[in-house]
Amino acid sequence: MHANEIESYIRHTTVVLINGLIMNGVTGTPRAEAAEELGFLSAIELAGKLRRKEVGAEELARYFIGRIERYDDKVNAVVVRDFERALAAAKEADKTLARGRKLGPLHGLPMTIKESYDIAGLPSSWGVPDAAQEIAQVDSAVVEGFKNAGAVFLGKTNVPYMLGDFQSYNDVYGTTNNPWDLQRTPGGSSGGSAAALAAGLTGLESGSDIGGSIRNPAHCCGVYGHKPTWGIVPTLGHEPPGQPQTPQYQEDLSVVGPMARSPEDLAVSLDILGGPNQFNAAGWRLALPPSRMNSLKGLRVAVWPDDPVAPVDSEFAARVEAIGNILEKAGARVSATARPAFDAKAVDDTYLGILNGITSDPAAGFTFYEYEALHEQRGFFRAQWQQFFRDWDVLVTPTTATPAFKQDQSDINARTLTVNGSVQPYFQQMFWAGLATLCYLPSTVFPTGPSSSGLPIGLQAIGAEFDDRTTIEFARLMAREIGGYQPPGGYA
Repeated sequence: MHANEIESYIRHTTVVLINGLIMNGVTGTPRAEAAEELGFLSAIELAGKLRRKEVGAEELARYFIGRIERYDDKVNAVVVRDFERALAAAKEADKTLARGRKLGPLHGLPMTIKESYDIAGLPSSWGVPDAAQEIAQVDSAVVEGFKNAGAVFLGKTNVPYMLGDFQSYNDVYGTTNNPWDLQRTPGGSSGGSAAALAAGLTGLESGSDIGGSIRNPAHCCGVYGHKPTWGIVPTLGHEPPGQPQTPQYQEDLSVVGPMARSPEDLAVSLDILGGPNQFNAAGWRLALPPSRMNSLKGLRVAVWPDDPVAPVDSEFAARVEAIGNILEKAGARVSATARPAFDAKAVDDTYLGILNGITSDPAAGFTFYEYEALHEQRGFFRAQWQQFFRDWDVLVTPTTATPAFKQDQSDINARTLTVNGSVQPYFQQMFWAGLATLCYLPSTVFPTGPSSSGLPIGLQAIGAEFDDRTTIEFARLMAREIGGYQPPGGYA
């Protein structure tokens, strides 16, 4: 399909989706929503119903528990279940509301979270069998933040072994499948998070990202994910098994961030989670600038459809171009050639050098001096990005090379992907994640509708450092223009 054909396809599927929702009574007010439709609402919509007492917190928790028990056998997303404590917390949330106490923005909202986050009383194994019985003693900073906002945790969602794959399977919890096609990956490493959201098993989620681990699953499952600017969301309590919580330390490149069925949920979550950690709270405050936009008209958007360093499926490149066409018709200024003034291969090499140094065995011999040389090179790239974002508000690129691929549990070092009929290295697609990750940039993945094969295509909107509100707002405006999250068939 060419870009103009895909543009028409995007608009057609959006109209079909909207008409279908109206026919089912979601957008109208003449009748109450059917119970099954609650599973596909945004966290903000669910929280609003709770505040207005249209549904109780215990009732909503039991509803999502029922959906997990009904649908998750085939998806295997919510692998650590904490239903008894969740129901107790939900009952308390109802009592608090009945007493008229001031509510947090997520008061009573049932949610799940990636298994790698600590929740007191639950395991945080990272898919490592030897750590399966290690029970966290305290909540991670992110879990604490969500609880302070009123959220109720139903359990935790699946990951790959040590969070190191574009799939989500391990010897502790088994394989998580994509709700759109159970033979395919939901992505990784936050694959359980994305699958649970797509199938309507949870109200909200949070993942982590060093190599696309929020963005890749959001793309594969047709949901939203936000990789924040590095350092603005505390990572305390998201450490590998056996590593103590260290509030003063944040691993280079690595971030934690929200995943959801709407961009508005990402914005609220970032407001809840962003801020200092325990080590720098005495003198550090987060003051993110407002979004650069409130309309697509006049927006300055660069699009990067493909690159020889990491070729993408031709339909993906055409989808990026089609989004550019849609933006142009909406009054945005769009360029398909604007790029930062650096060599893309050099950026990829620097990213992979730092990433491999962080994730490899210490015995591999990656030295401090090697890291410093790569860090200095990164400084040059950061300056080029800064210059680029003086002229452009957002850069839209592919998230990865292909739609969700079929599960492949062969030797990870021997795997390949087929892109446009050509065999490509499995990890080559990390180029698209590294564009934002290396230089600490925020990136929001937004769904653009299905591919011709019926699988979701999510693109990423990259912004300048600390322009998190801009990329999230861009995703919100795009949802108004082309539609947003669509539930996969078979879960209603």
